[in-house]
Amino acid sequence: MKNKLGVAILGATGAVGQRFIQLLEGHPWFYVAEVVGSSRSAGKPYGEMVNWILDDRPSERIQELRVKSLGETLESSLVFSALPKEAALEVEIPLAHSGHVVCTNASAHRMVEDVPLLLPEVNHEHLHLVDFQRKQRNWTTGALVANSNCTTMPVVMSLKPLLPFGIEKINMVSLQAISGAGYPGVASLDILDNIVPFVPSDEEKMQTETLRMLGSLTEVGQVAWLSAKTSASCNRVPVVDGHTVVISVALRSQPTLSEVQSAWENFETPSEILNLPSAPQKMVQYLPQYDRPQTRKDRNAGRGMTTTIGRLRECDLLGYKFVALSHNTIRGAAGCSILNAELMASRGYIQGFNPINETEKQDDTRIHTR
Repeated sequence: MKNKLGVAILGATGAVGQRFIQLLEGHPWFYVAEVVGSSRSAGKPYGEMVNWILDDRPSERIQELRVKSLGETLESSLVFSALPKEAALEVEIPLAHSGHVVCTNASAHRMVEDVPLLLPEVNHEHLHLVDFQRKQRNWTTGALVANSNCTTMPVVMSLKPLLPFGIEKINMVSLQAISGAGYPGVASLDILDNIVPFVPSDEEKMQTETLRMLGSLTEVGQVAWLSAKTSASCNRVPVVDGHTVVISVALRSQPTLSEVQSAWENFETPSEILNLPSAPQKMVQYLPQYDRPQTRKDRNAGRGMTTTIGRLRECDLLGYKFVALSHNTIRGAAGCSILNAELMASRGYIQGFNPINETEKQDDTRIHTR
């Protein structure tokens, strides 16, 4: 673990907590030093208390870690939170106040004005809110940074390259995987041979988070939201991983379909972010096949960090319509939090930790292939 930063994972036994464990295995900058769970798990080895639902078992070292309770002191300066909203409300602010950098998946603080709602390729400049956050709250080393709802991810990633065309209206219809409901999630008798046309709170989150993330940072430490109208309808479908969103959009400059497709194909991630360990080579990729993207075939694009887009065509109501797909527990949850932390580390927001320069890394330490 030499030269790596130890991190803590809150909610480590849950579905997203397990994804953190999996994605951080072999990470070139970070390693899992502390795992935090419920009072039922506290004091016992992680391997005994976790009901592992992913494909690969955690390493022996991880399995032997003692699970800490939420009330225990954490030594790690960087904390990843996979807590439910209620628990997050109780512990995330106190952790940041005591000097920890907290990267959270919870919805508890996403709309707080001085908390960045961050997706680096889309709005890396919003990270400067941490400077205002620390000044206003008198935090010297602590910080709180959030990532969005998992269904918002494919929306903002697919719309970011279209901002120059002038986005006026957005209509979104989601087809959300069952893993988005956590574990044990949706009962089998409710989801097998069925579609549930209701996902609690997600419609409101998609409509508001999209506008905040696509907005611009002002000089006074606020985000001016994108001025567009939004509408969302959310549905749970019998797919394990991968959130699909059917999007219709009105664009002020009325580009041709070829120009829209070119905007996706030519979108370039800033080199600062592209060089981070978890960043995919392409934030978005467009597939020309008539029946793509598909969850089983495309959710792991860019090791789960790329949003796949397809079926671009004219819309008689708004002008343009297409389909976007993201892996909900990787890009939509743990993977985005890790990328957020990498960006914070590279910009010096994690006191006492200087990540290895990209030019000094070996090719085999990369999380994604070039």
